[in-house]
Amino acid sequence: MESVTFIASKALWMVLAPNTAALLLALLGLALVWRGRRFGRWPLLLGLGWYALVFATPIAAWLTVPLETRFSRPATLPGPVTGIVVLGGAVDQEMTQHHGIPALNGAAERMTEAVALARRHPGARLLFTGGSAAIIAGGPTEADTARMLFTDLGVPADRLVFESESRNTHENAVLSFRVAQPKPGETWLLVTSASHMPRSMGVFRQAGWTITPWPVNYTTMGGYGLDYFGPFPTRLNQAEWALREYVGLVAYRLMGRTNALFPAP
Repeated sequence: MESVTFIASKALWMVLAPNTAALLLALLGLALVWRGRRFGRWPLLLGLGWYALVFATPIAAWLTVPLETRFSRPATLPGPVTGIVVLGGAVDQEMTQHHGIPALNGAAERMTEAVALARRHPGARLLFTGGSAAIIAGGPTEADTARMLFTDLGVPADRLVFESESRNTHENAVLSFRVAQPKPGETWLLVTSASHMPRSMGVFRQAGWTITPWPVNYTTMGGYGLDYFGPFPTRLNQAEWALREYVGLVAYRLMGRTNALFPAP
């Protein structure tokens, strides 16, 4: 059942992702208008309207700010850090496999901050959780790349723990809990992108973790000003990622994978 849900979610998002869906709507509308079908104007306008909205307004930032500001790093930690959990999602697996060196994507701060935290807390374990998010898995997992990167950056092997079977955030939480077996009173930090932190915290809490958020990879300044007009492709990706998180929050809540619709500190 887990595999069916995973494949279905990946396949649906490939079509329903806002940027893709808008393009398909616009092309459909254009084809209908070309054939003389007047109602083709509506899908054409809807598709182009999405791109116009992102181009002309700060909608991408408005969608992202509530996610990125939901959790913040604590000013003081509740105790000595026992472990640091790093979520996968920062590795470009195909590039890593092709070139033979760790290749990271726009979420690279998950990995760099993890190493910084490991140096700052020399007694903590560093647990990376991530297998392959591809529908057809093959080649090295994210955990394989993380092992290569963390070792090359000087983190001692006896402090590293890897979970290499998870394919999504729910599995990250459940499988890493089994690996780490955290005990009451321990302090564990959760490192992931700030916009992904609300869903991650809800899922980890539901899986039994008592964990402290450590968000990274911010894409906004945290306010609702009108100064968010970066490159158009960047804003398209930002808006789509934010909507993906909202869809994920609703879906995970309906499936009972998170403890709240919009988890809070």
